[in-house]
Amino acid sequence: MAKRSGAGALSCRVTFQKRAVVQDEYGNSVTGDFADVFSISARLQPKFGADVESVTAARLAALQPYNLTVRSCSDTRAVGASWRVYDTRRGVVDGKPVRFFNIKTIVNPDERGAMVEMLVVEGESS
Repeated sequence: MAKRSGAGALSCRVTFQKRAVVQDEYGNSVTGDFADVFSISARLQPKFGADVESVTAARLAALQPYNLTVRSCSDTRAVGASWRVYDTRRGVVDGKPVRFFNIKTIVNPDERGAMVEMLVVEGESS
């Protein structure tokens, strides 16, 4: 089957979250819970193949790595490895995302700035 590219390949909807900075009872700035920053269309593909050992090791630890591809824009270029992303289609239950992913690496795969690709891991605590 041919690999889809363009807008049709971005068939998933994800929301990026960043930890909020809040004040504790003594007036100190501390990190709080994750807060939604923006939502965007994306392609979410399970990672298979190339690095068999690391993928197998992650699965043995009940972790699943994915490649997340989004269009490059000012919002996606501001994302850092301390952020996380969740599958908007699965939604939120009691204020917590049902399916979320921690961001490991962020790259510009074609060096033209059209897309941003992230290695994300499902099943890892934040």
